[in-house]
Amino acid sequence: MKVIAHRGLSSRFPELTESAFRAALELPIHGIETDVRLTKCGEVVNVHDPIVDRVSNGRGRVSRLDLESLLSLNFGTKEVPEKVLTLNNLLDIFEDYPDKHLYIETKHPMRYAVMLEEEITKILKYRGLLEDPRIHIISFALPAMYRMARLAPQLDRIHLRRSWERWGNPRDVRCGVPTGLGLSLERAKLEPKIIGAKGLPTYLFTVDKQKDMLWARDQGVDMLATNYPDRAAELLNADEEPDMYANAHGKEE
Repeated sequence: MKVIAHRGLSSRFPELTESAFRAALELPIHGIETDVRLTKCGEVVNVHDPIVDRVSNGRGRVSRLDLESLLSLNFGTKEVPEKVLTLNNLLDIFEDYPDKHLYIETKHPMRYAVMLEEEITKILKYRGLLEDPRIHIISFALPAMYRMARLAPQLDRIHLRRSWERWGNPRDVRCGVPTGLGLSLERAKLEPKIIGAKGLPTYLFTVDKQKDMLWARDQGVDMLATNYPDRAAELLNADEEPDMYANAHGKEE
């Protein structure tokens, strides 16, 4: 099972910052996950929320701020300030780790809609990554899957499904011909039979408890996104002795 660091090593460093990504990329894991949005001036930046209030010392909506304004904010801590990363910044870091994979989640809904996928495609094309098997596009938005299938059909595309979709979209109606399907831990536990549905690999999010990591492995999950990739790497790479398995089930951190 492939371990993916959700927003970098976000359990120990401010999410989606250089320190979080570099720490995660140093781990013996498969890769990292990031969330991207588009600024007012058209830059693709690594920010999860539509507003910056939670993750910085500033305020405002990402789509209404330009890059200069975002760069004036602190996305780190008081002791170790950090600037917002653009997708290009992250890809510069990524170049130092040729054995790792990058999962880029496009965040929707947003005011610029199709422009986000278009800008991502331009960046990847410029950097020669449009056919790189280490690059994966993921999104909850079905239109985003369709757009990426048209703009960059060679790239891996994973459609993330929310827990409520078992009622709102029980047949997994989808467009964009995804190459993988994402699944929340909650829904996977309710319906384990849909792990590996349609013969496609399963991306499971967000798995932080040790007993759930082992459960996911035993269920045949292909990719596991976690805020604790260091713990996951240690647990899943360890020898599977009975006492280790019992300890993992008896203690959750």
